[in-house]
Amino acid sequence: MNIVANDEALRYSELGPDQILDAVQSLGYCADGRLLAMNSYENRVYQVGLEDAEPLIVKFYRPHRWSDEAIAEEHEFARELAEAEIPVVAPLADADGRTLHRHGAFRFSLFPRAGGRAPEPDDLDQLEILGRFLARIHAVGATRDFAHRPTLDVTTFGEESYRFLLESGMLPAELELPYRSLAEDLLQRIRWCYERAGDVVLLRAHGDLHIGNILWTDEGPHIVDLDDARMAPAVQDLWMLLAGDRAERTAGLDALLSGYSDFRDFPPRELHLVEALRTLRLMHYYAWIARRWSDPAFPRAFPWFAGRRAFEQHILDLREQAALMDEEPLSIHV
Repeated sequence: MNIVANDEALRYSELGPDQILDAVQSLGYCADGRLLAMNSYENRVYQVGLEDAEPLIVKFYRPHRWSDEAIAEEHEFARELAEAEIPVVAPLADADGRTLHRHGAFRFSLFPRAGGRAPEPDDLDQLEILGRFLARIHAVGATRDFAHRPTLDVTTFGEESYRFLLESGMLPAELELPYRSLAEDLLQRIRWCYERAGDVVLLRAHGDLHIGNILWTDEGPHIVDLDDARMAPAVQDLWMLLAGDRAERTAGLDALLSGYSDFRDFPPRELHLVEALRTLRLMHYYAWIARRWSDPAFPRAFPWFAGRRAFEQHILDLREQAALMDEEPLSIHV
């Protein structure tokens, strides 16, 4: 990273209340001084109180993660979903139609505040509703490709992650060889999973659809945080919603696909990718924390990461994934 990039990263880590409020007010809103930090690490996200109006959510984008064009694609995807009457939290546009703004060194966007609760991972009725919801998202996502956002694949989430972790200096020296040999074995197994899946079709997907990014209300679910949207197989937006043992995950999958099939066909061959995608997510997660370790927010949020035990556990978790990728995929009964 060059000197300019380091300076921008430092300013980002020191983003303070005055700058946040000034940015919101630069767009004509009258902030009342109430400020609440939201649970976000990759970006800085705050709820800002307004005089005589509902609070807004402001998101400040981390420097150098996404280009302006990639952010614009995220916003356009959210707009397309909203126009298709799919309840997603889309960014607010100003009078000129702009959704990405600048204030000093910072890029930011505003969103309406959305309330709700997390769905119940073992509620099969909720999963069936989510399945219908996801099929509609994917129907829109399949209409065209992202041009400026990456693909979730073995290279971006696997190879680049494991190489960065080895080169970061954070992995204890005595664990480097076990980790290297395990990671190389896992990458080969992941490629075999893709081979078994055959010709996988990629589409614009949410990319990070865990239950924390779903808000449930009396009217049903709505989706937040498309920040990780990228080209991916459809199953990427399903597997993180499956919890429990194999029987419970099978029941959850049946419920999801029962709803999904009302609007869109799901390719069963993609089930060969579930454990491969889970493995890639684990590898990417550790590399992500290592990449962000110079941000003071990360050592505070992940104090366990710098110790040997964390990497020993990571290796154990990845070894379990090696075995799981050799098992038969979940089956569909709907």
